[in-house]
Amino acid sequence: MSKIKISAVSYTNTKPFMYGIEHSELLNKIDLSLDIPTDCAAKLINGQVDIGLIPVAAIPNVPHAHIIADYCIGSVGAVNSVFVFSKVPVSEIKTVKLDSHSRTSNNLAKVLLKFHWKQEVSFTTDLDAQTDAMVLIGDRTFGKKSDYAFAYDMGEEWMKFTGLPFVYAAWVANKLIPESFIAEFNQALAFGLSHRAALLKELPETPNFDMEDYLFHKLDFDLTDKKREALNLFLSYIEQV
Repeated sequence: MSKIKISAVSYTNTKPFMYGIEHSELLNKIDLSLDIPTDCAAKLINGQVDIGLIPVAAIPNVPHAHIIADYCIGSVGAVNSVFVFSKVPVSEIKTVKLDSHSRTSNNLAKVLLKFHWKQEVSFTTDLDAQTDAMVLIGDRTFGKKSDYAFAYDMGEEWMKFTGLPFVYAAWVANKLIPESFIAEFNQALAFGLSHRAALLKELPETPNFDMEDYLFHKLDFDLTDKKREALNLFLSYIEQV
């Protein structure tokens, strides 16, 4: 059997999954690449990989997309790594700079601004643009909340808006994957999650950021029915922005 090609996100939030894969026999059966979220999605959409841990906003663009794992990158409330950072209160935001690394978080910001905060906002991807606010995700947000006048955690705001958890990224395949592989894959992911304490000892300390709280309490990895409900609701909102 040829190796299954997998693309995963290179952020800290994925490290429990990588720990599990790297400590399993699965590692010998796959070609694994680590990428930023937008590149994970592009590789899966273009057929360069068979499975990707992709931003959920990209799922509708993946041919024959189907979620294969029991686990995801999610949160039940605040996640502490997906933000709208702003110079002004949300009621005064008129311009927002989007994050080039993410489809899901950019779309989540658009959904929240339109339907939750009810703000008419213009968006830009120009890195040099001067804006009231910006979307920023992942490790680049660690310890940065105090650098901004206002920090809106989008996991927390989505929960306020819908009463539901959120799914930022899911393991999605673009073709039929053998059930035996999926079972082994889920087992490896579960192993990594159950060994987060060991992983934590390997990670560097980050100033002004509680990594233990992040990995154990802010991130929520089980792909529950409530998260699937939230995912479908989010995708329906995206069509309206």
